[in-house]
Amino acid sequence: MARVLITGASRGIGKGTAMALHQQGHEVIATARDVSMLAGLPVARKVRLDVTDQASVDQALAEAGPVDVLLSNAGATVRAPVETIPLDTLAALFELNVFGALRVAQGVLPQMRERGTGQLIFMSSIQGRLVIPLIGAYGATKHALEALAETLAVEAHPFGVSVHVVQPPAVASGGAERAQVHLDDANPYRPLLDRLGPFRASPVSVEEVADVVAATIAEGRKAPFRIPVGESATTILRARKQAPDDTPFLAAPLDW
Repeated sequence: MARVLITGASRGIGKGTAMALHQQGHEVIATARDVSMLAGLPVARKVRLDVTDQASVDQALAEAGPVDVLLSNAGATVRAPVETIPLDTLAALFELNVFGALRVAQGVLPQMRERGTGQLIFMSSIQGRLVIPLIGAYGATKHALEALAETLAVEAHPFGVSVHVVQPPAVASGGAERAQVHLDDANPYRPLLDRLGPFRASPVSVEEVADVVAATIAEGRKAPFRIPVGESATTILRARKQAPDDTPFLAAPLDW
């Protein structure tokens, strides 16, 4: 069994995966910015960790000790058109979804290299390979995250560390409902907001994502680098791969 550190374990995918891995016998270190939100979670350890704060990361990793697996899950999303998204909002999203993930990975990699073994699992999205209108900022962070993860996969491989990105489609975790929305009724892109339903069709459950993470840990270095979650993700990503690059790709019809 593995010692698994999970970021963003207070709700949604992180919480569900922490519970599933604990039930399978893994030693789970659940982390969150507000450690009180981990109350009642049946895991080995609960540690405060704000991935956007280097001092918090350093302290949390020192408290956690060596880990076999990092599940980098902490993240958020935003609804806003690219033309009008506040740049400070975009910067904060990159700080959390990209720099935060890298900050923790940089923290655990030295001890993984020294031991010659370890696994980095990044929670990405199908939006790491395509875009959805009004969710382009989130997609941009996942594109960036996958570029860094793929580079890490090449760089860390000789040291015995494997890297993987998990790519769910929409997830029934409440994350979309918690998204910041920068789109008032006067915004010219407001009608788009009512057309996003098909892009969130056939959401997968938190349990399905947790099962994929558990399988990735079980497979270890043999697990694929990119791992879609569910048939809809597999189908959409296959369509994206086969689509021409001379026009923008849309995962669903859009007429607004």
